Amino acid sequence: MLVETILDISNLSKTYQSAGKVLSVLDDINFSILTGSTNAIVGPSGSGKTTLLGLCAGLDRSTSGSVALNGINLNGLNEDKRAQVRNQFVGFIFQNFQLLPTLTALENVMVPLELRGEKNIRARSLDLLDKVGLASRSHHYPTQLSGGEQQRVSIARAFSNQPKILFADEPTGNLDSETGDRIEKLLFDLNQDAGTTLVLVTHDLELAGKTQRILRIKGGKLVADEKTNA
Repeated sequence: MLVETILDISNLSKTYQSAGKVLSVLDDINFSILTGSTNAIVGPSGSGKTTLLGLCAGLDRSTSGSVALNGINLNGLNEDKRAQVRNQFVGFIFQNFQLLPTLTALENVMVPLELRGEKNIRARSLDLLDKVGLASRSHHYPTQLSGGEQQRVSIARAFSNQPKILFADEPTGNLDSETGDRIEKLLFDLNQDAGTTLVLVTHDLELAGKTQRILRIKGGKLVADEKTNA
């Protein structure tokens, strides 16, 4: 049975203790993400965008409220169980790439497949590197690759476990304009080919406008939910 919504966020709040005071980062956030849709979360620096993305992906726990991913409530799960859910359903692309420096490009892409105990992972990983235009750099280490090449490796890695939902945190934030444009096109093309749901955090309103929906966060609150013409 197809789950119509892949992600359901209900009354989500996140607070931290800081210098004896309670700091509210997110306050009573509510929204659902349709399966197969493309979505952007935008807002000023410090508005809670990255925190929200981490909660949606099960990388962190909320203070209150709930996150349901592919029909699974993450709140009641321990870290090991949440990691299993992430490995089964989630791909994640970070602004600073988060590649393992001691592994080659190919080995970085293979990691999620190895964790899942998949077969034929070398050939599948090489195919993904080919799709992002890096088959010839498969044996290079991250320090031997440019920023754009590292981000392409991280995109290949994110798609390696055929995720149902892909989270991208400022995927072009550390790249020059021309390289960023190429990464954007690659991301949307791969996402469309795979039929993956996309949720990205960005300060780039032009990039956000290429998604079907824009969620605006300000001061930890969801202040607007807009459909685009994309």
